[in-house]
Amino acid sequence: MASRPLFTHTDPDLLPILEELRQREPIFHTPAFGTDFEHIMAPNYWEVGASGRRYSRDFILQTLSETPTVDAASAGWQSTGHALRRLGPDTYLLTYTLRQAERLTRRATIWQSTAEGWRILYHQGTIVSKENEQDNLFPRSVTRLARQHPQKSRQKTLSSSSAMERSQQMTQNKQVKAKK
Repeated sequence: MASRPLFTHTDPDLLPILEELRQREPIFHTPAFGTDFEHIMAPNYWEVGASGRRYSRDFILQTLSETPTVDAASAGWQSTGHALRRLGPDTYLLTYTLRQAERLTRRATIWQSTAEGWRILYHQGTIVSKENEQDNLFPRSVTRLARQHPQKSRQKTLSSSSAMERSQQMTQNKQVKAKK
């Protein structure tokens, strides 16, 4: 398990779907995504932009109708680290990293396979700061334990959380006593 990249792992049986969806990303910016945006977005679609702002389907459709889209390949955008997870029988989470010149974002799109084709249910982009570009890290003690004893790893993580909660409770108790 330790030799397999956690953030970019895709089960082998999902690789054909990953390749199909990868070609449609970044959404709205590739020929494979298409231009029938209204049909491709689910009726209850929404997204969270890199700024943290939430956007409704109607807002996005209006913006797309008023502003020409940028072609990712022509603009030199590069996407890497694609991974796919099955969320349900016909629903998948596609994640990847997108570099747009100096801007780096982590992207996540929830896709659904329908009788009419692929539709997007949700999308989120999160800006990655320069100091966090290589943030694919775990606490060393948890990572080491997970490699040596996969069963105990989960227990240690849970007990670490409990210890942290106990420590916070003790600090709060001390603060209450100090006020008295």
